[in-house]
Amino acid sequence: MTAPLHEAHPTGSGRRLPDTQQGMRRRNLSRVMHTVSAEGPLSRAAVASHIGLTRAAVSTLVDELIRAGLLEELGPERPGTVGRPGSALAVSGHGPAGIGAEVGVDHLAVCAVDLRGAVRARAVRHGTNRGRPAEPVIRELTTLIRQVIAEAEREGLWPAGLAVAVPGLVARDARTVVRAPNLDWHDTDLGALLPPELPLTVDNEANFGGLAELWLGDATPRDFLHVSAEIGIGAAVLVDGRLLRGTRGFAGELGHVPVRPEGPECPCGGRGCLEQYAGEEAVLRAAGLELGEDRVGLLGRRAAEGDPDVRRALSDAGTALGIALTGAVNLLDPETVVLGGALAGLAPWLLPSLEGELARRTAGPACAVSVSRLGSDGPLLGAAHSVVRGVLDDPAAVAGRS
Repeated sequence: MTAPLHEAHPTGSGRRLPDTQQGMRRRNLSRVMHTVSAEGPLSRAAVASHIGLTRAAVSTLVDELIRAGLLEELGPERPGTVGRPGSALAVSGHGPAGIGAEVGVDHLAVCAVDLRGAVRARAVRHGTNRGRPAEPVIRELTTLIRQVIAEAEREGLWPAGLAVAVPGLVARDARTVVRAPNLDWHDTDLGALLPPELPLTVDNEANFGGLAELWLGDATPRDFLHVSAEIGIGAAVLVDGRLLRGTRGFAGELGHVPVRPEGPECPCGGRGCLEQYAGEEAVLRAAGLELGEDRVGLLGRRAAEGDPDVRRALSDAGTALGIALTGAVNLLDPETVVLGGALAGLAPWLLPSLEGELARRTAGPACAVSVSRLGSDGPLLGAAHSVVRGVLDDPAAVAGRS
């Protein structure tokens, strides 16, 4: 397997800045941005202390970032600071924003996130996309994108890039959906259908969900397996804070791991896949409920009311998840399994059987299981934050476009 680990990068290039004076300057600009983003508000002196550069060097870098609209001065530091108070620096609440979008089986969503991580605009359209050609779906998504950008611009923001989460396999060009079984899309170049003026990254929704958990989760370790469970089920494997993508970029297709090889047919072409037992629609069928818009809400309400059929269906889904996850845990030895996506809201009824299977089947000690607080927002937030992280990684690249 070649090049299995890859840093998330908003443009999909993953390039390393050259070891030249210009490359060093760009890396130092990035160090300043990351430091202020993580630790700010900070004075220039405090930034210099954090990254080990002289105050004069940091001041030059800070002035450049302020001119580019990436940092802003908040005024003198709070009282009690030793020595002459400096001006506190923070990442700008205006300027570049990350535009994240999600193509779901039954919804479209777009949001704008500023450099401080705040969601400043959002739009959602509910309705099935299953079996629809990509062109009309992406036209509707583009309408939402332009709506969110217009709202963000009224807030003093401009789009630094667009990242789109999709429920399927994405080629290494970070724009082509190779296969999305639940949408029935094949070899679809989203780059040819989306607004050409924005730098674009397309990735699997589970990967963006895993990155959101890494960046926004509560004390999430850097080695974990993130399960994104909705109609489809995907997984993101993070090793030392980096995505494990596999040779072709298709790692993490947990939903198509067979848990019962002679089970029902799956849209992927296989039989007995995990999605046929633990996906939202599969759980509804097993519970004897009709499909509707608020599937997870319905299951949660019925389970909380003690409906025996719903509770049994959720327990069986947890068992199937546990069987599929056992193989991944035995193979990868993650520190934690994080349950995300819409089914995270059903964790009270999924986890007992899921954890029971893991405890019974794993070769080593049972792997810890936690529940994401991001829920179904994970992929959308991960997409938008991937653009924001790209600005922090290479602020010089976006400064010239402001």
